[in-house]
Amino acid sequence: MTAHGKDESGGLSEQLQSALDASGVVGTWDWDLVRRIARYDRGAAELLALDPDLAGRDIRGDMAMVGIHPDDRVWLRNEVGRSVGIGGVFLAEYRVVSARGEVRWLLSRGRIYQDPHGRPVRSKGILIDITESRDESQGYVAMPKERVQHPIDRAAGLLLEARKALDESGAEVPSHVRVALDLALFEVGTQIARRSHH
Repeated sequence: MTAHGKDESGGLSEQLQSALDASGVVGTWDWDLVRRIARYDRGAAELLALDPDLAGRDIRGDMAMVGIHPDDRVWLRNEVGRSVGIGGVFLAEYRVVSARGEVRWLLSRGRIYQDPHGRPVRSKGILIDITESRDESQGYVAMPKERVQHPIDRAAGLLLEARKALDESGAEVPSHVRVALDLALFEVGTQIARRSHH
């Protein structure tokens, strides 16, 4: 049996399929947050990307969320962005619209993984169809509890963001500004390295 529940003959094992059906799980997702790529199983690809043939393939940008109800896209994207910055368990309820125009409610549950420096790198989870238990009220995202971050780690993140902003701006930046920023990053990095060895 593989990690995706397929037995050696290529079919989904009956026991696993029964368990998934009983739990209401209709799909799984895996986001590479660094490369901004989504990977879905067949169920998630059909519900979120409206194309089950995209299962197991890299999906980029808006194509990964085309199935989400138009009224839920903006707030969900904003709230997911906030959750990614915090890390930990992710939980959201929102609507999708199938290729046939059918509206379904999904519960998306997963975990956001961070690297040793607290940067989000990956998120994996499941989709559960909760249409039968939902009314037409608004969806939500349950925010994970914000972990206390060491000030030096936070400073490193802010300095990296500042350098990225300068690089992406396209504006001409005086060389002494870049040197000062790189020097600050070097000093902060040195402090982080010292702390990790104690």
